[in-house]
Amino acid sequence: MVTTVRPETEIDSKRYLGYRNHFANAIAISSILIGYCGGITFLFSDNYLLNALGVIWLSHSLINSAIMTHEFMHDTIFYSRRWNTYGGNLMIWLNGGCYAPFRDLARVHLGHHIDCVDLGPFDLPSMMGRLPSPVRNAILTLEWLYFPCLNFMAQWRSITVPFWHPDRKHLRLRVATLLVIRGALFTVMGTISLKALVLYFIAYTGMVTVIRWIDAFQHTFDVYPIGSELPNHSRAYETLHTFSTPLFSFRYRWVNLLLLNFGYHNVHHDVMRCPWHSLPDLDRELYRGNEVQYIDVKHLLQNYHRFRISRIFLGQGQALNRPEDLDLEKFYGATAVSLLFMPY
Repeated sequence: MVTTVRPETEIDSKRYLGYRNHFANAIAISSILIGYCGGITFLFSDNYLLNALGVIWLSHSLINSAIMTHEFMHDTIFYSRRWNTYGGNLMIWLNGGCYAPFRDLARVHLGHHIDCVDLGPFDLPSMMGRLPSPVRNAILTLEWLYFPCLNFMAQWRSITVPFWHPDRKHLRLRVATLLVIRGALFTVMGTISLKALVLYFIAYTGMVTVIRWIDAFQHTFDVYPIGSELPNHSRAYETLHTFSTPLFSFRYRWVNLLLLNFGYHNVHHDVMRCPWHSLPDLDRELYRGNEVQYIDVKHLLQNYHRFRISRIFLGQGQALNRPEDLDLEKFYGATAVSLLFMPY
């Protein structure tokens, strides 16, 4: 499958770095908060249609809260880092990433941009090989059924890390307090309506699944344990190992607003402090749309389905035979990597 590489284009990045569309940001943040509260309200209804709408609405709000967390990490919403930190803390409270300090999560994510690597909590093939056969088979069965078991395992490992990792022991009180508070809130929810609690978990699982699908095919970076000695990669390496996914429509670009333009991943790496609302304009300036970096939704879904077990043992794989030749047959995708938890 031969395509075109990105043309070398000079841009005035200051035009994008200095612009904040406060109206668009207010709409996006309000829609997340309204969707979160409204979705939860619908979970308590006796009407099954409202229950279904509540799951979808809540899940979509959680997805966009994760994407907005990413924006706050890059300080693209407010000019003040302090206010971006406030906003980031609000978002990770909603999506459950709050057990680690927001700025710790941001530091790890920004390192992903600087070092052009992904950090993972464990070596998946080795970990799976050490597990007892019944446990391993149960995990593989759940993953085959599209349940993001490994992501939940990585998230819970990250939550418990202060209780067994000496470098994180200063967070024990924070984690214990948050577990008590959030546990109490979910207990109250379950006491009022066990159905609502189950539906919340379904919505949350939907969020994890969609975010994992989006993240899976954005890079073919190598994955390293946190604290490892990292290689030095060039800007050319970053471009060749970064892909834009999922772009629902070039003709109707407004459709991409459903995920706050998160699919414009190459231009995000080109100018990582470009706000989400300006990414389509930057994409039009830098790319023609037929470059090797674009992967359409159909192939994303196909590869996510085909390699849902293979990627556990084979890693992310490779997407390019040569710089201009996209080959998705060996692009397995990432798993158990997320900006919402520390990779311990």
